[in-house]
Parts: sequence; C-alpha cells; structure tokens
Amino acid sequence: MFFSILLYVSLILCGLGLLYRLFKWFRGRIGQRAKNISTAKRILAAIRGVVGTVFSVKILTLLKVFVLDVILQRRIIREDFLRWLMHICIYVGFMLLLVMHALDKIITSKLFTEYYSTINPFMFLRDLFGVIVVIGLLIALYRRFILKVPRLSTNAMDFYAIIILVVIMLSGFILEGLKITSYKRYQEMVVDFTATDDKGELKALESYWVKEFAVVSPNRDLAFDMETLKLGEKMHDMSCVECHSNPRWAFGGYAAAILMKPVARGLDEADAVNVLLYIHFIACFIGLAYLPFSKMFHIIATPVSLLANAVMDENSDPANIATRQVMELDACTHCGTCSLRCSALAAFRALGNVDILPSEKMQHVRALVRGKRLSDVQLRSLQEGVYICTNCERCTVVCPSGINLRDLWFQVREDLVQKEYPVPFMLTPLSYYRGLMRQVLESEHYAQPLNRAMSGLTMKLDEIKKNDIVLSHSDIDSAFLTEIGLTADASTYAQCFSCSTCTTSCPVVSNYDNPIDVLGLLPHQIIHSAVMGLKDLALGSRMLWDCLTCYKCQENCPQGVRVAEVLYKLKNLAVIESKELREEALAGSAQI
Repeated sequence: MFFSILLYVSLILCGLGLLYRLFKWFRGRIGQRAKNISTAKRILAAIRGVVGTVFSVKILTLLKVFVLDVILQRRIIREDFLRWLMHICIYVGFMLLLVMHALDKIITSKLFTEYYSTINPFMFLRDLFGVIVVIGLLIALYRRFILKVPRLSTNAMDFYAIIILVVIMLSGFILEGLKITSYKRYQEMVVDFTATDDKGELKALESYWVKEFAVVSPNRDLAFDMETLKLGEKMHDMSCVECHSNPRWAFGGYAAAILMKPVARGLDEADAVNVLLYIHFIACFIGLAYLPFSKMFHIIATPVSLLANAVMDENSDPANIATRQVMELDACTHCGTCSLRCSALAAFRALGNVDILPSEKMQHVRALVRGKRLSDVQLRSLQEGVYICTNCERCTVVCPSGINLRDLWFQVREDLVQKEYPVPFMLTPLSYYRGLMRQVLESEHYAQPLNRAMSGLTMKLDEIKKNDIVLSHSDIDSAFLTEIGLTADASTYAQCFSCSTCTTSCPVVSNYDNPIDVLGLLPHQIIHSAVMGLKDLALGSRMLWDCLTCYKCQENCPQGVRVAEVLYKLKNLAVIESKELREEALAGSAQI
C-alpha cells in the first residue's frame, strides 16, 4: 500500500513537473524578436502548427524522423557507434523497464490478465531490459572515465543521471537475488499457495526449491535423493508453478543470488530484503519525480526537438520559433559532439574559457533564460564564449538532438549586447553574420551596442580631441611598439612614410564628406601613430572598427605595408586593453 501511494505521488509530481516545463517553453524568451510575443499567442501558434502538420503531407516527414532519428537514433550512429550503442541501451532498456516493470500495475497487468512478475516471459524480459541498461551504463562510464572522449565533460547533472541509474539497477538486481535466496520469502509463499499440511511433502518441496530455485535454507536435515526431489517437483507443479518460474530465467538476479549465497542467511535474518526494497523503490520514485528537472528530461525534450525541427524552417511562425528555441535548451544531452566540431576550438585552447565550447555554454544560457542571476565572472565568460562563435553552423549540422545552435547563439548574443557591458571584439558595424541578420533586428537594437562598445574603445581619443591635448614624447609606449611587431605582417608598419595612399583608396573614408570627424583618424594617420608609439591615438580611432578588411589599402601601398593586417592587430590590442580596464574596474568596485 505504501509503495502504491508513493508511486502515484511520484507520477503526480512528474506530471506537474512536465506541465511546469511545458509552461516554461511558452514563457521563456531568447533574443529580441521573442520579447513582444505573448504566451497566449505562442500557445495558439503551437496548436495551429501541430494541427496543420498532422493534417498535411508533413506528417510523413514526422513519421520518417520519428522512426529514423527518435527510435533508431540515426544521427548518433553517424557520429560514433559506441556512443550510439550506449545511448540505445540506456534509452530503450530504461523505457521498457519503466513501462513493463515500474508501471506494471498500471500498464502490464492491464494488458496481460495472467501477469505475475515471477513468471515468464515477464521475469526474463525484466532482467533482459535491466542488463541492457547496465551495459549502456558501463559503456557510459568507460567513455567518460577510461576512454576519456575529447571535449566530453562531466557536470553535476551527468553525475546525477549516472548515479541514480546505477543505484536503481544495482539495487534491483541485488534485491532480486536476495528474494531468490530468502528463506523467509519461501515460507511466505508456502503459507499463501501450498495446499498441503503434510510435513513430508513440505520437506520435499523445500528440498526441491533449495536444489532448483537457489533458496538458502537453515535446515540441515533436508534430503536431496531422486525420490524426494521428484515428490518436491510434484508439489511445486501442484502449488507454485502458475506463479513461479525457475529463477534461472531471471539470469541477472540469479547470478546475484549465487554470488550472495555465502552471506544469504545473515542478510535474510537482518531483513535485508525489506531494506533494499525501500532503497530500490525510493530511488525509482525519486528518479521519476525528479525526471522533469534533471538531465534525463531530454528523453522527452530531444524527440520533440527532432520532430519540431524536421517540419520547421526560418519561414515558420516567429511565435513557434521562439517556443522551439526555449524547448531546445532542454533537448541538449550535453554529449559534446558540437564541441568536437567547433571552429572556435583554437580560441578555447588559448583562453581556457569553457563557455567557448557550445555544449558548455549551453548551461549558462539555460540559466540566463530561466531568469537566474549570473555572477559578473559567469556573464563575462558567457559573453566571450558567445561572441567568439564564428557562426559556421558546424555545431548545428552535427547536433544529434537537432538543435539549431547557430540561430540560438545569435539570439543569445542579441540579448547579451543589450546589457550594459560592451563586448568590442565582435561589435564592428560590419560584423559579418550580424550584418547578414540585420533585417531581423530593430534598428535601435542593431546600433546601440555598437555605439556603446566603440565609444568605450575610442574614449581616450575623444578626450584628446575634445580638450585639444597635445601629446608629447613622454607618451610614447615602447612596449606597444614591441606588441605590434610580434607578427611578421603587422611589423611592416615601420615601413610607412605617410604617403596617404591607403587613405585615398579606402572605401570607408570615401563614404564620408568629413571622414576625420566621423572616423577619428584615417588609415595613414593610424599607421603613423603606431610608428611614433602613440598608443592612445592608434587604438582610439573608430576607423579600426569601421574597416571593411577589403585589403585595398594593402594592395595599393607602395611600401608594402600590410595595412589591413596592422589594423587587425591594433584592433586585437584594443580589445585586450579594454578587457583589462574592465576587469580592473570590476575588481575596484568589488573592493569598495
């Protein structure tokens, strides 16, 4: 009775958790285009989308994706057979155990009127499904801790998923083994099902169960001759065969029973069966109740993501796209496939920021969307990770959950650039991918972070011009000259004699009537400032950020100065200095 109540409580909590997740899918917002779409509008759009898909030819696409990608997991086997085998074992075995064993009173007993957990084929299938899950878990442990797959990291949710499954499976097999060897359980069976009081027949039945069913009896006077065992088999056929198959069919539990035989009597006397029963059931119910809030929720979210992305594209209803993107956060399995293919991997190796890797920054993105407050360190780490993204779409192509990661990073980036912290290293007005996506952004959203970031970088030059400050030789920064010369291309700046050919050939300069008022310094002036070692001037010009990198300046330079490369190097130095100044300011405010 207690376990039945616990089961229904767990199911209710799981159901409420699923509703909460569904509510979050329609409430969460990623990116600026989702902010003006109400929850009601998104729910109605989802209903229309589902109905429109079911009653159209798209239903054939859904069926195809369901079979190939959800059931057979085609996307995973393309990447790694061992990982596919692990995933298919855990997923299929777990789902079958859930339906046939955990929910046997609700599902299996209704489908099979003569169902008993201790008869075949149910007893054999239960152990088979359990062993399949164990094989999957062993592969998972092997991949994570022995094979050590590159970019495959283990976080708290990964540990939880592994530990809860290990506890459930091990306690299940050990519990089954204890039940097989338990003399107390055998006596309860005799009282409930045996239709004889004859001591000789009962002794013969006990001998048969000790011999064939691995029961560990405290009685030392049992006979195991052929005649006694024949009588015991006859009594078994009369009283027990309808609800007790030979435990050898439960090969996992039977193996545990054989291993525990030396200590079986002591465990039976200590009532270990009931203790383990509570451990097993409570672990199962915790796993079920917590499922919507743990990593294991992807067993629901991932199929939904695969199906949704199969029938949606960039022309789909914006309300449905907004909902899909929030749902995709739950569909991520933290498998690391995207991180293995990431074009920014070199930046991760150089900077050591794990948020550069797609699978790792997903955790902070998820927290951000759910309204959790990120610390300054976490926010800066996420900003750097999102802005270093090259928008190459390699992560999207290989994602086994079908998540449109490139679009997700773009929307998250737009959320982050509206915050008060400028992120200059990707905020040139001509940032390639952002420029391509300009038509989906409101003009004020596009310009605001650009202006804020560039004003932060050009602040020193603006101050010099505004106050008409004359720079002296004491402002020359020799370390700055060394930094520019660290790369062969940038070191050519020293060959410049300020002929202004780069400026006259620059399409950015020719775009303005008074370019120096808009750009701060012109290309030849920037190079000359670098030659003189005037760091504040060289790094403070807006021209650095308006540069098209068209290489016309470089192609026309009579001195062979690689102008575009010099400007690129100066831009990187400006970013580094801006980042250092911001960290110093944050450190100072923290001390105050």
